[in-house]
Amino acid sequence: MDIEIITAHLHLDVYGFAAIATNKDYAGTAFRLSGRMWEIVKSNGLKNKGKNIWVYEAADHVFAGIELENPSDGDNNGLEESTIRLEKYARFRHLGPYHLLKQSGQNMAIELAKQGYEVRFPCIEIYGHWTPKESELETELLMCLA
Repeated sequence: MDIEIITAHLHLDVYGFAAIATNKDYAGTAFRLSGRMWEIVKSNGLKNKGKNIWVYEAADHVFAGIELENPSDGDNNGLEESTIRLEKYARFRHLGPYHLLKQSGQNMAIELAKQGYEVRFPCIEIYGHWTPKESELETELLMCLA
């Protein structure tokens, strides 16, 4: 597994919606939140970077959003803001079907533990631009390191 350890500061301002994943249904919660967010983005013509960003936090909190070209557009249209700052994190590029993401994340956490790293929240998935060829779907997995 090709995991990159990054010590450069990461700062993301993400606009969307947050909720608690009922019955630990993280993907279902994130899909619902993303759908709600995209309705607002599309109906208001909000310029964005086009990548879904899902943030998993402690106590089953999930945030689903995007980066906006003009951050004030989020505030003006009822989107919530989540600011993410990581000092040290691991990054893995998952290439392939989305249904294999959970396993990739688990494998990543196991490999990081073997290397002596402690994974902390938040954990982040940044989805690349969609393509109908599942084998070409690209998702960045980021895990905060202690």
